[in-house]
Amino acid sequence: METLIINIPEKKSTLVKQILKGLGVTIQDAGKTNLSAYKQKIAKVSTWTNDDLKIFEESKTAFDSFKPQQW
Repeated sequence: METLIINIPEKKSTLVKQILKGLGVTIQDAGKTNLSAYKQKIAKVSTWTNDDLKIFEESKTAFDSFKPQQW
């Protein structure tokens, strides 16, 4: 699938969209970004403290020191 952005004169927009839809083209509306919705969404992203991340470092160290058994 390829994305193509074209500028169409206002008077021809409806005609061009009809032709493209007839050819199976998917047309996406270039909606405006809702800033308040974006802020609410980004506010829900969790943050991790250094103590939260410490468990990963400890696990990595433990895994690196693991020695497989010899047969």
